[in-house]
Amino acid sequence: MTKKYFTVTWDQLHRDAKALAWRLLEKGPWKGVVAITRGGLIPAAIIARELECRIIETASIITYEEEERGEPRVAKKPLAAGDGEGWLIIDDLVDTGTTAKVIRALLPRAHFATIYAKPAGRPTVDTFVTEVSQDTWILFPWDTEAQFIAPIAKTGR
Repeated sequence: MTKKYFTVTWDQLHRDAKALAWRLLEKGPWKGVVAITRGGLIPAAIIARELECRIIETASIITYEEEERGEPRVAKKPLAAGDGEGWLIIDDLVDTGTTAKVIRALLPRAHFATIYAKPAGRPTVDTFVTEVSQDTWILFPWDTEAQFIAPIAKTGR
């Protein structure tokens, strides 16, 4: 299977996070936001601002090392969120649903929202903005940097 890449710029991420905030506005009010580290930190900050939510917790669930998946490991629990009632969980992406299942076990009554969703993980998330194919690897702006790329004519067809 050929892996596809989808590059997300800072501007696009901000627009998509704001679009998610619009969808979440009427589902609140929220006691607080739980950001899934690391990918959910920046979207959670944008969404918390848009929803005027001042309390932000974090949860760290490690499922990836670069592009390789492993067994999920909870490195930090969101202690202030209780069972999740009235809390909003934010992550950048739901892929296979592995992280979602772990965070849902920790906060079963929370609302889980992501900016991007792949088909395998889509049933585990309550709200999302954009669906991408399962074989697409999303390149987030914090994982990439701009660099020169030779024209196609110079690199071969």
